[in-house]
Amino acid sequence: METVSLNDDRPDEDKSGPAYRAAPHNIEAEQDLLGAILVNNDAASKVSGFLKAEHFAEDVHRRIYDAATLLIERGEIADPVTLKSYFDRDEGLADIGGSQYLARLAASATTIINAENYGRLIYDLAMRRELILLGEEIVNTAYDSDLEETSQSQIENAEQKLFSLAENGAHEGALMPIRLAVDEALKSIEEAFQREGNLVGVTTGLKDMDGKLGGLHKSDLLILAGRPSMGKTSLATNIAYNAAKAYHASGGEEGAVVGFFSLEMSAEQLVGRVLAEATEISSEKLRRGDLTDEEFANRLVPETARLSELPLYIDDTPALSIAALRTRARRLKRSHGLGLVVVDYLQLMKGSGRRSDNRVQEISEVTQGLKAIAKELDIPVIALSQLSRQVENRDDKRPQLSDLRESGSIEQDADVVMFVYREGYYEERKAPSEGTPEHADWQERMSRLHNLAEVIIGKQRHGPIGIIKLHFKPEFTRFGDYVSDEYLPEHH
Repeated sequence: METVSLNDDRPDEDKSGPAYRAAPHNIEAEQDLLGAILVNNDAASKVSGFLKAEHFAEDVHRRIYDAATLLIERGEIADPVTLKSYFDRDEGLADIGGSQYLARLAASATTIINAENYGRLIYDLAMRRELILLGEEIVNTAYDSDLEETSQSQIENAEQKLFSLAENGAHEGALMPIRLAVDEALKSIEEAFQREGNLVGVTTGLKDMDGKLGGLHKSDLLILAGRPSMGKTSLATNIAYNAAKAYHASGGEEGAVVGFFSLEMSAEQLVGRVLAEATEISSEKLRRGDLTDEEFANRLVPETARLSELPLYIDDTPALSIAALRTRARRLKRSHGLGLVVVDYLQLMKGSGRRSDNRVQEISEVTQGLKAIAKELDIPVIALSQLSRQVENRDDKRPQLSDLRESGSIEQDADVVMFVYREGYYEERKAPSEGTPEHADWQERMSRLHNLAEVIIGKQRHGPIGIIKLHFKPEFTRFGDYVSDEYLPEHH
């Protein structure tokens, strides 16, 4: 096979050796592939799914590939004759022989069978050149003493660019035949059919919630919202603990490895809540160390040993950026097989770091980033969210979708939006004077509402909306199944 010479003045690496290290390239492979396309346009279909003009190292080859694929996409023939008019005045092509170069490419063509192999080689070399450029950029950025950009943010930016390069390089992630999607859907349904409780996703550990949601689905972004003191963090902690416990107990068949990103509370405080739930010793007593010998030896010590074995990972970095969270979640997925992420809470996260006074846009960037993490890692992501104060101004203080702060993007990006509501919290603050008839009525209402909590599903892409009753024990910060299996009337 004849190799077409581009230019006699090019560095010849077979001589005494170049004075510099040339970026990875293979001009001969590019020539052979272009020749194959010009001889038989069907060769283009073997590489068009992943190979682009910018992947060619030689600029002239980029223009030839671009012009050839343009003609082929129009349903026309691309060969040295039809391309001649495109390149008659091309100065770059004139330097290496003009339109006669096209004829020489066709004459030295490889077979169509080898076209994809040559395309993969060209693509791989292009990725290597991109890696070299990225490496140089990382080095130059590290030398730059920009006070506004810390070394940690440089690492996160570099990791993000490296991941973007890997994503762009995932040329297999193109169109999927429906049979593959059907196989995946059938596999998911079969798993749910065989599981107790017919769960498709990760268990929450709460029977009624699992029944309403079907578990926590892969690639879903779930928003858990509520006013302060409603129990958002407690419920999220319960779900994380239950999922990790189920994973450990089932040997990985159920539940999930959990990553809990706590931007508000410390890891120690979170563990204190989990221990209160597990030991049924009030969190107040645990904080003060006000324990009997029996509680310490027979309840606390064994539970801490069991808790230490659970696949539950806590990151309590404050003001975490979406880029940093993505990086850490990816690492956890690679090292331990992450299956669920919990973020407490959304409004404390930062966007890209670009200065912006528009908080709505920043929240939009965060929610889009969280949804992207859910899809990319194929796991459910639960993000807690604060609600606006307008809830307090209504007689019925049950939250609605419109109560979400910066609600547009949150509601749009979420697959599920849930609200935690405890009527007893508000009723407790309406206590009438003791000894009055009103006080007796109030006591009766409080006895009914004291341990009652509601999770209101305001949006669910995969199923119904409605209200789930839960039993809440504030002293143990624990949510459990309600005594009744019936749901409250559904809101539509």
